[in-house]
Amino acid sequence: TSCQAVAEANIASPPSPGLSLKLETRHAIDKALQWLNKNQDPAGFWSQAEYPALTGLVLTGYMGEPSGKNRARPPESVVKGYQYLLRCVKPDGSIYVKDLANYNTSVAVMALLASYDPSYEPILRRARNYLVGLQDDFGKAGALDNPLDGGIGYGGRYQHSDMSNTMFALEAIHYTKFLSSDISTDAVALKELNWPAAIKFIQRCQNLTEYNDQTWASDDPANKGGFVYFPGDSKAGEMELADGRKALRSYGSISYAGLLSYIYADLKPNDPRVKAVLDWLSKNYTLDENPGMGQEGLFYYYHTMAKGLSAAGVDTLTLADGRKVDWRRELAIKIVNLQKDDGSWINPTGRWWEKDPVLVTAYSTIIMEILYPGL
Repeated sequence: TSCQAVAEANIASPPSPGLSLKLETRHAIDKALQWLNKNQDPAGFWSQAEYPALTGLVLTGYMGEPSGKNRARPPESVVKGYQYLLRCVKPDGSIYVKDLANYNTSVAVMALLASYDPSYEPILRRARNYLVGLQDDFGKAGALDNPLDGGIGYGGRYQHSDMSNTMFALEAIHYTKFLSSDISTDAVALKELNWPAAIKFIQRCQNLTEYNDQTWASDDPANKGGFVYFPGDSKAGEMELADGRKALRSYGSISYAGLLSYIYADLKPNDPRVKAVLDWLSKNYTLDENPGMGQEGLFYYYHTMAKGLSAAGVDTLTLADGRKVDWRRELAIKIVNLQKDDGSWINPTGRWWEKDPVLVTAYSTIIMEILYPGL
C-alpha cells in the first residue's frame, strides 16, 4: 500500500544527523526575530536613530528568515523599518544621518537588496554611485602612490581607508552589479569602481610580501597570509620576531574581511592571495575568541567567518594539527548556545558596540541564516 511504501522509505532513509541542529537553529532564529520585534522603536528604527546600519542589519535578518514568509508578507515592524531607512536617504545617494556614511550606506544597501523590492532600484543605483565615489586616491591621481589609495573608509569627516569599511563597500558594490543591465532611459548611469586600485589596497593590508609592497609586511609563520586593519596598522598590535624585527599581527575578523574583499573583487579560489589568507585562517581557527583580539569584536568575527567561508565555498577546514572541522556545524552550535533566554545575544566585551544587544542579535540572526542551508 502507499502507507507501507512511505513507512519503508522512512526506514530506508533515516533523518539526517544534522536535522536536530537545523531545527534548533531555526528555533533560535524565530526567538531572535521575536525579541527584535519587541525592541523596535515606535519611529521604526532599532537601537539608535543616528545609525541606520543597525536597522539595516536587523532588516537583513528579517528578510533572510528561512521560510521566506517575511519577504512574502513583511510584518508591520519590517514595513516601519524600511520606511525609516528610506527617510535616511540623502540627495547624493548616501543613506546615513550624521556619521559613518560609508558603513551606514553599505549596510542599508544590503538591507534594501534583501527585500527583493524592484521599487528600490533607483535608490540602489544612486547609493552604489555614492559608494564608488568614496574610493580614496590621496596622492597623484591614479598613481596608487599612497598606501591608502584604492580603499574606502568611513566616509564624511573620517577620511581614512581601512579593511573593514572597504569590505562593507565592496560587498554592496558587488551585489548591485546586476543594476548595470538596466538600460531604461531614465535610469541613473552607473559609475564603476577602480577594481585594480581596490585590489592593490587589499594587498597592502595582507602579510604577504610577494604581493604587498609595504616594508612592514611579514612572511613570518605566525602572520603570513593574514590581514591588518590598514597598511601599517593592526588592531592586534605588533610582535617581535626571532631576528629582532617587528611584525604587525594578523588577526581573525579582519582576515575574513580581507578574504571577502578578494572574493568581491572576483579573485578565484586558486589565487595565491586567497589561498594564503585561507591558510592563515585555517591555522588560527577557533570559536573561543577573535584570534589576536580576544573577546573584542567576537560577533563581528563570527559574522565575517560565516560570510567569508560560505562565499569561498569552504565546507571543511584543515587545522594546524591536521584535524578537519565542519565549521558550519561548530559555529551553529556555538551561536545557539550563546543565545540568551529572551532570544537576544550580547558580548560582555563592548568594543565595536558589541554590548548593544540589537547589533549582536542582528549579527547572530544573519549568521544562522547563512549556516542554515548547509547544516
